[in-house]
Amino acid sequence: MSSPARDELDAELMRTLAEGDDLALNRLMDAWSQPLISYLMRLTGSHATACDLAQESFVRVHRHRLEYRTSQKFSTWLFAIATNLARNHARWRSRHPEALTEPENLRELPIASTHASPDQQAAANERLAAVQKAVSELPHDMREVLILSTWHGQSHTEIARVQNTSEKAVELRLYRARKLLREMLGGQL
Repeated sequence: MSSPARDELDAELMRTLAEGDDLALNRLMDAWSQPLISYLMRLTGSHATACDLAQESFVRVHRHRLEYRTSQKFSTWLFAIATNLARNHARWRSRHPEALTEPENLRELPIASTHASPDQQAAANERLAAVQKAVSELPHDMREVLILSTWHGQSHTEIARVQNTSEKAVELRLYRARKLLREMLGGQL
Protein backbone atom coordinates (compact mmCIF):
# COMPACT_ATOMS: atom_id res chain seq x y z
CA MET A 1 0.00 0.00 0.00
CA SER A 2 2.96 2.28 0.56
CA SER A 3 4.15 4.49 -2.29
CA PRO A 4 6.19 7.71 -2.42
CA ALA A 5 2.98 9.76 -2.73
CA ARG A 6 1.38 7.84 0.17
CA ASP A 7 4.54 8.30 2.25
CA GLU A 8 4.49 12.07 1.63
CA LEU A 9 0.78 12.30 2.48
CA ASP A 10 1.32 10.29 5.68
CA ALA A 11 4.21 12.54 6.73
CA GLU A 12 2.08 15.62 6.07
CA LEU A 13 -0.83 14.16 8.05
CA MET A 14 1.49 13.41 10.97
CA ARG A 15 2.82 16.96 10.82
CA THR A 16 -0.71 18.41 10.94
CA LEU A 17 -1.65 15.95 13.71
CA ALA A 18 1.35 17.15 15.73
CA GLU A 19 0.17 20.73 15.18
CA GLY A 20 -3.17 19.88 16.77
CA ASP A 21 -5.41 18.87 13.84
CA ASP A 22 -6.92 15.67 15.27
CA LEU A 23 -8.85 15.05 12.04
CA ALA A 24 -5.55 14.07 10.43
CA LEU A 25 -5.64 10.94 12.58
CA ASN A 26 -8.98 9.98 10.99
CA ARG A 27 -7.41 10.14 7.55
CA LEU A 28 -4.48 8.00 8.68
CA MET A 29 -6.89 5.51 10.20
CA ASP A 30 -8.93 5.39 6.99
CA ALA A 31 -5.80 4.58 5.00
CA TRP A 32 -4.09 2.17 7.38
CA SER A 33 -6.77 0.40 9.47
CA GLN A 34 -7.42 -2.47 7.07
CA PRO A 35 -3.76 -3.29 6.32
CA LEU A 36 -2.98 -3.08 10.02
CA ILE A 37 -5.89 -5.29 11.06
CA SER A 38 -4.94 -7.79 8.36
CA TYR A 39 -1.35 -7.89 9.64
CA LEU A 40 -2.44 -8.24 13.27
CA MET A 41 -5.02 -10.90 12.34
CA ARG A 42 -2.28 -13.01 10.84
CA LEU A 43 -0.07 -12.46 13.90
CA THR A 44 -2.69 -13.15 16.55
CA GLY A 45 -5.09 -15.51 14.79
CA SER A 46 -8.04 -13.55 16.16
CA HIS A 47 -10.01 -10.88 14.33
CA ALA A 48 -11.32 -9.34 17.56
CA THR A 49 -7.81 -9.14 19.04
CA ALA A 50 -6.48 -7.69 15.78
CA CYS A 51 -9.14 -4.95 15.85
CA ASP A 52 -8.38 -4.14 19.48
CA LEU A 53 -4.64 -3.99 18.87
CA ALA A 54 -5.11 -1.85 15.74
CA GLN A 55 -7.25 0.59 17.71
CA GLU A 56 -4.64 0.72 20.47
CA SER A 57 -1.94 1.29 17.81
CA PHE A 58 -3.74 4.43 16.63
CA VAL A 59 -4.17 5.58 20.22
CA ARG A 60 -0.40 5.30 20.56
CA VAL A 61 0.11 7.17 17.28
CA HIS A 62 -1.93 10.03 18.70
CA ARG A 63 -0.22 9.88 22.09
CA HIS A 64 3.27 9.91 20.56
CA ARG A 65 2.51 12.23 17.62
CA LEU A 66 5.15 14.74 18.74
CA GLU A 67 7.84 12.03 18.73
CA TYR A 68 7.27 11.02 15.09
CA ARG A 69 10.10 12.02 12.75
CA THR A 70 8.91 12.86 9.25
CA SER A 71 12.18 11.43 7.90
CA GLN A 72 10.90 7.92 8.66
CA LYS A 73 8.08 6.13 6.88
CA PHE A 74 4.82 6.34 8.79
CA SER A 75 3.89 2.76 7.83
CA THR A 76 7.11 1.40 9.33
CA TRP A 77 6.53 3.38 12.54
CA LEU A 78 2.88 2.25 12.73
CA PHE A 79 3.71 -1.41 12.12
CA ALA A 80 6.47 -1.25 14.75
CA ILE A 81 3.93 0.05 17.28
CA ALA A 82 1.46 -2.69 16.32
CA THR A 83 4.15 -5.38 16.44
CA ASN A 84 5.16 -4.34 19.95
CA LEU A 85 1.53 -4.39 21.07
CA ALA A 86 1.08 -7.86 19.54
CA ARG A 87 4.20 -9.11 21.34
CA ASN A 88 2.92 -7.71 24.63
CA HIS A 89 -0.44 -9.35 24.01
CA ALA A 90 1.22 -12.71 23.26
CA ARG A 91 3.20 -12.49 26.50
CA TRP A 92 0.03 -11.64 28.42
CA ARG A 93 -1.81 -14.57 26.77
CA SER A 94 0.94 -16.97 27.79
CA ARG A 95 0.58 -15.86 31.42
CA HIS A 96 -3.26 -15.82 31.40
CA PRO A 97 -4.42 -18.76 29.25
CA GLU A 98 -7.61 -19.21 31.26
CA ALA A 99 -8.74 -15.67 30.42
CA LEU A 100 -9.08 -16.50 26.74
CA THR A 101 -12.66 -17.07 25.70
CA GLU A 102 -12.38 -16.56 21.96
CA PRO A 103 -11.31 -19.59 19.91
CA GLU A 104 -8.59 -19.11 17.39
CA ASN A 105 -10.06 -17.55 14.30
CA LEU A 106 -8.01 -18.47 11.28
CA ARG A 107 -11.00 -18.49 8.96
CA GLU A 108 -9.96 -15.45 6.95
CA LEU A 109 -10.11 -17.68 3.92
CA PRO A 110 -10.74 -16.16 0.53
CA ILE A 111 -12.90 -18.39 -1.65
CA ALA A 112 -11.20 -19.92 -4.65
CA SER A 113 -12.08 -18.76 -8.14
CA THR A 114 -15.80 -18.82 -8.93
CA HIS A 115 -14.92 -20.74 -12.12
CA ALA A 116 -13.45 -23.60 -10.12
CA SER A 117 -15.45 -26.71 -9.39
CA PRO A 118 -16.66 -27.28 -5.80
CA ASP A 119 -13.92 -29.93 -5.40
CA GLN A 120 -11.25 -27.49 -6.58
CA GLN A 121 -12.60 -24.77 -4.25
CA ALA A 122 -12.60 -27.16 -1.31
CA ALA A 123 -9.04 -28.30 -2.07
CA ALA A 124 -7.83 -24.70 -2.43
CA ASN A 125 -9.50 -23.72 0.85
CA GLU A 126 -7.96 -26.73 2.61
CA ARG A 127 -4.49 -25.78 1.34
CA LEU A 128 -5.00 -22.18 2.44
CA ALA A 129 -6.21 -23.27 5.88
CA ALA A 130 -3.15 -25.52 6.22
CA VAL A 131 -0.83 -22.64 5.28
CA GLN A 132 -2.54 -20.27 7.73
CA LYS A 133 -2.36 -22.85 10.51
CA ALA A 134 1.32 -23.51 9.80
CA VAL A 135 2.07 -19.76 9.74
CA SER A 136 0.32 -19.35 13.11
CA GLU A 137 2.58 -22.07 14.57
CA LEU A 138 5.83 -20.38 13.49
CA PRO A 139 7.95 -18.73 16.19
CA HIS A 140 6.75 -15.15 16.67
CA ASP A 141 9.76 -13.38 15.13
CA MET A 142 9.66 -15.59 12.02
CA ARG A 143 5.89 -15.15 11.69
CA GLU A 144 6.24 -11.35 11.85
CA VAL A 145 8.91 -11.31 9.14
CA LEU A 146 6.97 -13.66 6.88
CA ILE A 147 3.71 -11.73 7.21
CA LEU A 148 5.30 -8.30 6.73
CA SER A 149 7.24 -9.52 3.70
CA THR A 150 4.69 -11.76 2.00
CA TRP A 151 1.33 -10.17 2.76
CA HIS A 152 2.34 -6.54 3.24
CA GLY A 153 5.22 -6.28 0.77
CA GLN A 154 7.57 -4.54 3.17
CA SER A 155 11.27 -4.46 2.35
CA HIS A 156 13.92 -6.06 4.53
CA THR A 157 14.96 -2.56 5.64
CA GLU A 158 11.42 -1.70 6.75
CA ILE A 159 11.00 -5.03 8.53
CA ALA A 160 14.35 -4.54 10.29
CA ARG A 161 13.09 -1.22 11.63
CA VAL A 162 9.80 -2.78 12.77
CA GLN A 163 11.63 -5.60 14.55
CA ASN A 164 14.47 -3.37 15.74
CA THR A 165 17.07 -5.68 14.23
CA SER A 166 19.44 -5.88 11.25
CA GLU A 167 18.51 -6.57 7.64
CA LYS A 168 20.67 -9.70 7.79
CA ALA A 169 18.63 -10.97 10.75
CA VAL A 170 15.45 -10.32 8.74
CA GLU A 171 16.83 -12.28 5.77
CA LEU A 172 17.80 -15.16 8.02
CA ARG A 173 14.40 -15.21 9.78
CA LEU A 174 12.59 -15.12 6.45
CA TYR A 175 14.73 -17.96 5.09
CA ARG A 176 14.16 -20.05 8.22
CA ALA A 177 10.42 -19.29 8.26
CA ARG A 178 10.02 -20.44 4.65
CA LYS A 179 12.13 -23.55 5.26
CA LEU A 180 10.14 -24.42 8.38
CA LEU A 181 6.86 -23.88 6.51
CA ARG A 182 7.98 -26.25 3.74
CA GLU A 183 8.82 -28.88 6.38
CA MET A 184 5.53 -28.34 8.26
CA LEU A 185 3.41 -28.52 5.12
CA GLY A 186 5.28 -31.43 3.57
CA GLY A 187 3.40 -32.61 0.49
CA GLN A 188 0.24 -30.57 1.12
CA LEU A 189 1.18 -27.94 -1.45
